[in-house]
Amino acid sequence: MELPSNLIPDEASPEWMNKGDNAWQLTTATLVGLQTIPGLVILYGSMVKRKWAINSAFMAFYAFAMVLVCWVGWGFRMSFGDKLVFFLGKPGVALDEKFLLKRAFAGYLPTATMVFFQSVFAAITVVLIAGSLLGRMNFRAWILFVPLWFTFSYTIAAFSIWCPQGWLAKLGVIDFAGGFVIHLSAGVAGFTASFWVGPRAEKDRRNCPPNNVILMLAGAGLLWMGWSGFNGGAPFVASTISGLAILNTHVCTATSILTWLLLDSLFFGKPSVLGAIQGMITGLVCITPAAGVVQCWAAIIMGIISGSVPWYTMMVLHNKVKLLKLVDDPIAIFHTHAIAGGLGGILTGFFAVPKLCRLFYMVTDWEKYLGLVYGLQNGRTPAGFKQMGIQIAAMGFVIVLNVVVTSIICWFIGLIVPLRMSDEELENGDDAVHGEEAFALWHEGERLVGRRHNNKVYDIREFSFGEYKDEVQMV
Repeated sequence: MELPSNLIPDEASPEWMNKGDNAWQLTTATLVGLQTIPGLVILYGSMVKRKWAINSAFMAFYAFAMVLVCWVGWGFRMSFGDKLVFFLGKPGVALDEKFLLKRAFAGYLPTATMVFFQSVFAAITVVLIAGSLLGRMNFRAWILFVPLWFTFSYTIAAFSIWCPQGWLAKLGVIDFAGGFVIHLSAGVAGFTASFWVGPRAEKDRRNCPPNNVILMLAGAGLLWMGWSGFNGGAPFVASTISGLAILNTHVCTATSILTWLLLDSLFFGKPSVLGAIQGMITGLVCITPAAGVVQCWAAIIMGIISGSVPWYTMMVLHNKVKLLKLVDDPIAIFHTHAIAGGLGGILTGFFAVPKLCRLFYMVTDWEKYLGLVYGLQNGRTPAGFKQMGIQIAAMGFVIVLNVVVTSIICWFIGLIVPLRMSDEELENGDDAVHGEEAFALWHEGERLVGRRHNNKVYDIREFSFGEYKDEVQMV
């Protein structure tokens, strides 16, 4: 029996390529890209005071572009290429069609698809760091920070944990979609960079309401739904594990939100939108290293833990631990990513199911992947404790790597440009830094003006805001 014409291999669709997997992988990559552009751009721009809306959104926008260029220039091969040393691959470009059209190192995909898929993960990691530095980092320093941190930190963690030749990968660490590589790295690096850059202006720290709560929810929604691609694309195949990973992702996240809201209601008397978003993020982050290798009931337990432990560190410990009080983390990236990512990695070592690990990794030595729960159940307790030890070792490696490398990078950049904005820029925000304002009334010469619905320009002082509040628009 002959194959349908659309399934017959040809030069553009070689025998080794699965069209369905390739389409799925490109779709998931795009979903992850949308988490940043526009997801985090909207979320960052709306969570801060309005005088920092443009700067905050622009930090994310710039980082996404810079990382993609660095990725094809040298980053992909440093992260997934031939081994240079036990923790890093050889630098090299990913630009030639002979390289990009051959089969990727995993899955039934062309390398071009793999390069794009992995690029959006690298980009969102750096954008997450920006969340720790909003409202005071010199934008020129950020321009330098992005390629340096990406080159000397992200590629090392990615190669060590995700590349088949990496030393932690060979030990058997389980990081399904980036609990260590992405979230723990970003949380620790952001916290470290915040220490070196210093806090925001005192008045910005005291009074910093979101400038648009509805837009904040829109950005959070893009982040949440985009996580279907984040975790669903990790197996590099449209498989049963992809479906399980997506289901576990959303179940854990919903449970985490409800847990956070319950704690807010019990201790503060009312639930809050900001609390719901923080609970959403901690749930998404916590399930990421485990999404496709744990049972759905375990995802619910992880959601309860991710909605309570980071809540406690953020709401209680943050005000008691001197270092946490000293470092200014505007949108709590340390708690939502470092704490939740570390928790997720450890819980993965506890709940990982051997059969699901076999279906995910598809390697001959799959039996080394064993959660402690199943080690205790199957009489392989030492193997279960070994898995927990490997998870903890990987967490320690990522923490030390990012504290050391981020500190060196901040010191180096400080020799070239100030890490911190000038006092004038800290006072005036977007207008001083970029010459633009997001939600300000439009200035025309010395007149403060606004637009009414008929598109004519009027001097605002001619109107009573009580009478015309529905007609005057922000521009």
